[in-house]
Amino acid sequence: MNIGTAAARSGVPAKTIRYYESIGLIPRAARTGGNYRDYDDNDLQTLRFIQRARRLGFAVKDVSSLLALWHDRGRASGDVKRLANGHIEEIDRRMEELRTMRRTLVHLVERCHGDHRPDCPILEELAGEGGCHKEPH
Repeated sequence: MNIGTAAARSGVPAKTIRYYESIGLIPRAARTGGNYRDYDDNDLQTLRFIQRARRLGFAVKDVSSLLALWHDRGRASGDVKRLANGHIEEIDRRMEELRTMRRTLVHLVERCHGDHRPDCPILEELAGEGGCHKEPH
């Protein structure tokens, strides 16, 4: 099947499939006589695997490791679990960063009058002014 069909059936955009090929995440596709990419069911299965891993937030580097483990029938499930646990730790770290960002923004929004006055604690914080008004440079 051509790249358009593979994209439609896998849920991975054609541009992304080309990118995955260019970085070696997936092998280069076979080519037809007219030099068009030609994908088979195994390629589709791999693209779907990648798509699901990416939807779970795994980085491309980790997806590559997961693919290697998936293809290795002699793998230890503990290796897969370690990789997944590492990803959970990263998600937890990012969630805490988001909670901190949210608390900061809520605090700034509560301090902002939101009226006709030009002073704005939100802009002052972004400018690093810490509460005193300065003209932009």
